[in-house]
Amino acid sequence: MVVQHRRRSGAIAAAAVVVGAMVGGCSAAADASPGADPGDTVRRAPDALTRAGTSKARTSMEMATGGTRVTIRGEGAYDFVKRHGHLKVLLPEDPSGAEGHRPITELLAPGALYMKNRGAGVPADKWVRVDTTALADGNLVTGGATDPAAAAELLRGAREVTYVGEEELAGVPVVHYRGVSDLGRAARAASPQVRGALAAAAKGFARDAVPFDAYLDREGRLRKVRHQFSFANQGRTVAVASTTLLYGFGAPVVVSLPPREDIYAGRIKA
Repeated sequence: MVVQHRRRSGAIAAAAVVVGAMVGGCSAAADASPGADPGDTVRRAPDALTRAGTSKARTSMEMATGGTRVTIRGEGAYDFVKRHGHLKVLLPEDPSGAEGHRPITELLAPGALYMKNRGAGVPADKWVRVDTTALADGNLVTGGATDPAAAAELLRGAREVTYVGEEELAGVPVVHYRGVSDLGRAARAASPQVRGALAAAAKGFARDAVPFDAYLDREGRLRKVRHQFSFANQGRTVAVASTTLLYGFGAPVVVSLPPREDIYAGRIKA
């Protein structure tokens, strides 16, 4: 299963990296009072994350096509003020028993994704830089992990939101909401650093509607969100369920982007 994206300038762009590598009470959480509008509550979640500053993050991306299902996992941290973060993305084991893939280090920045251990012809000491505003999915799927800021900002386009109930997530009381996010609406309402990538996704996905389940804590902070994407790839429909978990708010986040000379400029194999 390979998804490829090309830069709009016509030069070679990165292949979809990871995809191509593998065939309590109401008062205890977000405002769940009878008079509260679930849609407004969910759409305010990205602002609550900005107020929180930073968090640790875990990601999971499940892909299914043609009877094949793979899961890609990531772990790292994100700064919702500076809009940058880092993830270590773990590819699933090769079912043939061949030597496993090395973890991919990803650096997330406004409008860009940097990857190390990309493989497929990229030197081990080099990074690959991808312009996320030129990707058909805005890096909601390409990197094997949805950028935590994009995952949250997608909720600005929330509609048809319903209150599901109160739950406990890793010992934290949360309120569960379910709805559909409109990609175009989310892109228009998103923060400037994320707007370009979401605008690209709004144009690139066949459908604007992205179903989601969101879990908010008492401060209105997003603790967990699961998005369900669907796109066409080589004549097949690929179903993707992307889950982002946020915890450890206030954790330090240090991101040093690679210098220009460490960025690979050659052709990237699929």
